[in-house]
Amino acid sequence: MIPTTELEQPGHASLRRLTAAMPKAELHLHLDGSLRVETALMLARSRRVDAPATYEGMFRALVGPARMASQAELLTRFDLPIALLQDAESLEQVTAELVESKAADNVRYLEIRWGPALHVRRGLSVDAGIAAVCRGAREAAVRTGSIVRLTCTALRSHAPAEALELAETAARFRDQGLTGWDLAGPEAAVPDPLAFRRAFAAARAGGLRITLHAGEWGGAAQVRRALALDPERIAHGPGAADDPRLMAEITLRGVTLDLCLTSNVQAGIVASVVDHPLARLHRAGVPVSLSTDDSTVSDVLLSEEYVRAVEENGLTLPELWAIDRHALDAAFAEPEVINLLRESFERWAAVVPELGGSR
Repeated sequence: MIPTTELEQPGHASLRRLTAAMPKAELHLHLDGSLRVETALMLARSRRVDAPATYEGMFRALVGPARMASQAELLTRFDLPIALLQDAESLEQVTAELVESKAADNVRYLEIRWGPALHVRRGLSVDAGIAAVCRGAREAAVRTGSIVRLTCTALRSHAPAEALELAETAARFRDQGLTGWDLAGPEAAVPDPLAFRRAFAAARAGGLRITLHAGEWGGAAQVRRALALDPERIAHGPGAADDPRLMAEITLRGVTLDLCLTSNVQAGIVASVVDHPLARLHRAGVPVSLSTDDSTVSDVLLSEEYVRAVEENGLTLPELWAIDRHALDAAFAEPEVINLLRESFERWAAVVPELGGSR
């Protein structure tokens, strides 16, 4: 690691250019929270969904306020996009567009997660919905040169038996880029993830790698509960910073916290980006990654989230780069794929003076 005292932090404009050019890996991104406004308008018209008919109106409907009262309130922002994504064509299109948008921001490795059981209201089967997302991701990945993997998300608000069936179905798509298993949804209403232990066991037996959402409500106690399912990663979990023993356990077990600055403020988990424990967790040795969570609901690019991490949260550029690089170590992709990405990331850094390289 280059001593931070040897580096001069760039100004805002140069920092924006640097983070935009930086090759990035994003591990925590929800499909239904990342719908383009223009696409939402088209889908509302063509699917006859009651929704705003102007760009400004749709923007206000999809993008959440800077701060909301709770995770439960933030989740209401997903009602409209879920209503718009009830057929294979829309799921395939929106997935492809998300890969394109991320590629334009130099996100070279991308994991997209979504809940297939949320998209069956108009008769689409879970199998057909998963296949559509896999097609959209695969086609756009080839076209953009991105590496994309998918994570199937079960919902806390659904019955554990449904989650078990979903896990068994999802495992059949491993050869199509679906590599991860997740649990999300209203944490306060269903706080105990162990109710879904059989689904997690089935996902793991099927070769899927394990993450789950925790700590959007309930703080450190909820993060500790999530560890009982032996995940490789936890989505969110900033409250772990309030419990030194929990931080030590997470570090010892090598569990990565997939943190999201802007979204965590929106959900009322932290007061501000300045107050977010990202930098503190990283400096304590806790494995962390940095993602947007929802490109549209949070109205933020990953490169912009990186700027906020430096300018508001206080990360140095070497620390930011280390977090970006760690995302590859925690990624749910094949080792040979990750090794090639590591090499390309390091080639980029080798000629960037701000990271100790030379031009």
